[in-house]
Amino acid sequence: MPIESDHRAADSPYVARVWHGRTSGVERMTSVATSNWELAFWEEQGVVRVAVRGPETAASAVEVSGDSASFGITFAHGAHMPHLQLDRLVDGGLESPHVTARAFVLHGEEWEIPRYENAEQFVDRLVRAGVLVRDPLVDDVMWGGVARVGARSVQRRVATTTGLTQGSIRQIERARHAAVLLGEGRAALEVVNRLGFYDQPHLARSLQRFIGRTATQLGKGADPGGALSLLYKPASAEQT
Repeated sequence: MPIESDHRAADSPYVARVWHGRTSGVERMTSVATSNWELAFWEEQGVVRVAVRGPETAASAVEVSGDSASFGITFAHGAHMPHLQLDRLVDGGLESPHVTARAFVLHGEEWEIPRYENAEQFVDRLVRAGVLVRDPLVDDVMWGGVARVGARSVQRRVATTTGLTQGSIRQIERARHAAVLLGEGRAALEVVNRLGFYDQPHLARSLQRFIGRTATQLGKGADPGGALSLLYKPASAEQT
């Protein structure tokens, strides 16, 4: 296959997912919206690159050329690097200024490039060094928890640590969840009722904006019309 990918959950409260992938040939891929930021490592034409990628607020087309191997750490809501302003990285990214085959520069320091298998140990080192911190309230309120601070304080803390508003995060996560359910063979009307869309046109608009596909294209056994970036259920829905 031109694009192959895999992912796993992580046992760190700072990490939402760890993923890796490989491409071959030329492929036009749809990068679906995501409310999480990530640290990505990839090798393209023999050159190793590292970048922080911000949240993506809409689906977009990406041209993938040649053979490339990639690996990434997708961070949980509330985990952030204080030296980065995530609101400036939304729908964008920032590459490391210096990368070798074994190391890269982050926050003015050199770090060994981690692997898919030891991502959590790398994250632990970032935490111990104070480069990565976490606001547990943010992840909690995003999945239904009750905050013991005012609404304005919650809004500010969510925006600071994610670059997005609560509303934007929930819209993106709902669309991603809907896409997964449709891919499992669930009917569009069932998805509407289960996830709280107003009606099927509302679901259709959400899918087009955030996933770049229709419900029919996402249905089980359907041709999606090209490769999609990694899709998985939100953490709050994985047991449903």
